[in-house]
Amino acid sequence: MYAVIKTGGKQHKVQAGDVIEVERLVHEGETVTFQPLLVVEDDGTTHAGAGAAKAVVTASPLGEKKGDKIKIFKYRPKSGYARRQGHRQVLTMLEVTGVSLDGKKAPAKKAEPTAGSDEKPAAKTTIAKEPAAKETTAKPAGAQKTTTPKTTTKKTTTKKTTTKKTTARKTTAKKDSED
Repeated sequence: MYAVIKTGGKQHKVQAGDVIEVERLVHEGETVTFQPLLVVEDDGTTHAGAGAAKAVVTASPLGEKKGDKIKIFKYRPKSGYARRQGHRQVLTMLEVTGVSLDGKKAPAKKAEPTAGSDEKPAAKTTIAKEPAAKETTAKPAGAQKTTTPKTTTKKTTTKKTTTKKTTARKTTAKKDSED
């Protein structure tokens, strides 16, 4: 069973046992719960809206890390204005412990080894990769616009153009007599 949750302005498709990176969450307890937007059961039935209202996705925080660096560069030609700034978003790593439809916190399903094998099953962990951050030229919230006054003025001269009205004369073509 998987669910689609929304956190930090992004949507994530999660299953029990997945490890995802989300924008920093201030968590007070050991578990974090989400109300999913969409829930799909194992047999293929989809629950959305009122059907998914009772569903709960539980996750436990694993720690925090910093995301990719974003470079911000502002430039205005011919004015000597150039500013550089960088940003690294703090991300919280969450391990999804369960997805349940009835609203109760469900423990994660553990994969059991088969009777004939001595190997332990490999833990299924996938990290949802977000698209690489693009460089942006947006101003920070506290930035002020600086302007320099222009001291040069341009004189403009206007020429008057006079138009003469000309009367159009009708010319008649003389017919040559072909007699």
